[in-house]
Amino acid sequence: MSGGLFFQSISFVAKEIVGDILYFPIWWYSVGLKKRIDGFVDTAKQANQEFALSIWLKNLFVPMYGQNDWQGRIVSFFMRLVQIIGRGILAGLWLIVGLVVIVVWVVAPVFVAWQMIVNMII
Repeated sequence: MSGGLFFQSISFVAKEIVGDILYFPIWWYSVGLKKRIDGFVDTAKQANQEFALSIWLKNLFVPMYGQNDWQGRIVSFFMRLVQIIGRGILAGLWLIVGLVVIVVWVVAPVFVAWQMIVNMII
């Protein structure tokens, strides 16, 4: 009786391991990739919140501190323009890092498999 249970357990574990190994690429490029892309979209939204680019762009031509004369408008415009450029660069770098994560996610299994094959041949 215990021998049958032992072989059933071994069979179950072997099927689970083989099934997980065979299912891994499917999960990696479907559910896992979707999670990474959703994370990137969340990162883009967070970058907009952190750097407030939409607010800075909306108020680009609004004078700061109620300075409605032409000097105040010019200073306000250029100060906001510098802020938008700096914040845009930082937000762009933030998004580039997110894109790099997605590219690495897609390329990593192929690279690892290729390295395994190359190193087995040598």
